[in-house]
Amino acid sequence: MEISDLQRHKDHIFEKGFTVIHKIFSDEEIEKISETIRKADASNPNFRKSADLFAVRQFLKEIPQVTDLVFNERIKTIIREIFGEKYFTVKSIYFDKPETSNWYVAYHQDLTISVDKKTELDGFGPWTTKQNQFAVQPPLPVLENIYTIRIHLDDTDEHNGALKVVPGSHAKGVYRPETIDWNTETETVCNVEKGGIMIMKPLLLHGSNRTTDGRRRRVIHIEFSDKDLPEELCWSERLN
Repeated sequence: MEISDLQRHKDHIFEKGFTVIHKIFSDEEIEKISETIRKADASNPNFRKSADLFAVRQFLKEIPQVTDLVFNERIKTIIREIFGEKYFTVKSIYFDKPETSNWYVAYHQDLTISVDKKTELDGFGPWTTKQNQFAVQPPLPVLENIYTIRIHLDDTDEHNGALKVVPGSHAKGVYRPETIDWNTETETVCNVEKGGIMIMKPLLLHGSNRTTDGRRRRVIHIEFSDKDLPEELCWSERLN
């Protein structure tokens, strides 16, 4: 993985809001990650299981033994060279959409961050609470600084719910999906091979279509920031 290649990816994220990098994890590494998730104790409320979805919130906290597998040398180099030296993890989720799952996600931006408590602060709001986990929409500069890495444990394309995005929409602040003007905007489907990653900015408009070919799609979603929050608040999942 050449540093010059990483600069190209960094430029693409700056301009378009996302990039795809293939072959970050070997088949063996993916198998080790999958096995570790399979062996985890799924009785905790942060594990959500239904016919349509298996998801783990606070993934790196719930399954800490997966951390060293996820942060291989390639990922560490990408974080350092593309994001910067001071970035740390602030949120992690594991999604498994099984073969029978057939739901789509409408276009949206990721506008909230996970924090340790609810408190009145200028520029922070609205708030939501799920199972004693607090999420809030922070001021725009906080969102603009976040990077998301999506690690793909399966091949993902337009037939099994790959993300579709509106390139460049990350640079337009809070962008309501109902105001998308398709005369000026374009849509790109982000195909990612098993073992590859997609990096995106949370303000990028993104969604996904229904699966049409019955293949499962497993993704590890990790968000990174280099910003400290106001002293009254802490990132609820901060990991250096």
